[in-house]
Amino acid sequence: MPPHPVPLGFVFRSRAKEEKAPADKAPVTDSKQTRHPQAPKGRPTPKRSEAQSQRRSVANTSLSRKDAAKRQREERRQAMDRPRPARASGDERYLPVRDKGPVRKYARDFVDSRFNIAEFFLPMAVVILVLSVVRVPSVQSIALLLWMVVIVLIVLDSAVSGFRLRKQLTERFPDQRRKGAVAYGLMRSLQMRRLRLPKPQVKRGGRP
Repeated sequence: MPPHPVPLGFVFRSRAKEEKAPADKAPVTDSKQTRHPQAPKGRPTPKRSEAQSQRRSVANTSLSRKDAAKRQREERRQAMDRPRPARASGDERYLPVRDKGPVRKYARDFVDSRFNIAEFFLPMAVVILVLSVVRVPSVQSIALLLWMVVIVLIVLDSAVSGFRLRKQLTERFPDQRRKGAVAYGLMRSLQMRRLRLPKPQVKRGGRP
């Protein structure tokens, strides 16, 4: 049988068309491929390891911010706690405005050098309260009498202390502002000696 004739187009085909054909064909991309929600358009989707590392870096950054805020709070608290011993010792640099000045210092020393009945008011009030709870008429009468005696003694002692303190302040500080110094001293006399701030700098019976 005669051989199958070879078409002339196959022999004389243009190689230029064959070379251009692969270039003309666009690469087929999978339209179903999902894009990372945080990846900007036009950029490849990040790998899972890269995304996890980014999430870890964000978490570490947030934790570091929390640690920094906590550290700042601790530093502020330490800065506030530092002057407390100085305030207790009476250092003028760290005292509040109501405690500053030579007039207020003398009022504190004057009160601290005396035996004030008012500073024992809280302990005596507790004792009287306990006695008044006892359901015995005679004990309750004693508690009421003690309460009246304590009130009278505190008023008399405070009046004498206030008069003497005013006189001393007038003599020692005639040209300085003394307003409120007597009331300041009487309020200090109501506090128990160990709880007073600034701490007493004069012993009982000493000279202010």
